[in-house]
Amino acid sequence: RDMADGLLRIAAARQLTRADPMPAPEGLYEEFAARFPYHETDDQLAAIEDTPKDLTADRPMDRLICGDVGFGKTEVALRAAFVVAMSGQQVAIVCPTTLLARQHYKTFVERFQGWPVKVRRLSRLVPTAEANQTREDLRKGEVEIVVGTHAVLSKQVEFADLGLVIVDEEQHFGVKHKEALKNLRAEVHMLTLTATPIPRTLQMALSGIREMSIIATPPVDRLAVRT
Repeated sequence: RDMADGLLRIAAARQLTRADPMPAPEGLYEEFAARFPYHETDDQLAAIEDTPKDLTADRPMDRLICGDVGFGKTEVALRAAFVVAMSGQQVAIVCPTTLLARQHYKTFVERFQGWPVKVRRLSRLVPTAEANQTREDLRKGEVEIVVGTHAVLSKQVEFADLGLVIVDEEQHFGVKHKEALKNLRAEVHMLTLTATPIPRTLQMALSGIREMSIIATPPVDRLAVRT
């Protein structure tokens, strides 16, 4: 009951909080999107459109992107991160495992190559000197995007101006970890990616506390999964 009360209080505070609208930079956003090497599916396009719309609203986004593995949830996250990073705020991508964090870091580094956006990583596999430097740069605001495990949520990590938090596969995180993120700042935009939403998240989405986008169409040439 206490946990439910806390969740509702945070949700209510976020509804009442005003956030600065972050419009997608015209021309540059299209150029970034054009780097996506595949054809977007209809559902993916709908989810991609929903997210920048949330970022231009005057309250913090709290959107759940639900779709199977390989259906293109990461592309939605990349475009949201681009809008926020180019507007001068910081983005944190939090993954449950070091393997997933490494995979996302590689993807983000590749897609942001050539853009004035610094991407760094944080996890237990990152050398201490590099991790310390990343924390220092995040505090000073010299790094726009950090990808990592729950190491990103540790008390040692301070952000100069955190604008967006992307949580991947949230069912593997404890509630305390996720709420620690929201408590960082009530006005932080939240984007959650999952193939299997946990019941509480699904309930919050269905009851209207959170927004939800479903990517149900498989990519072109993808065969149906048969069990």
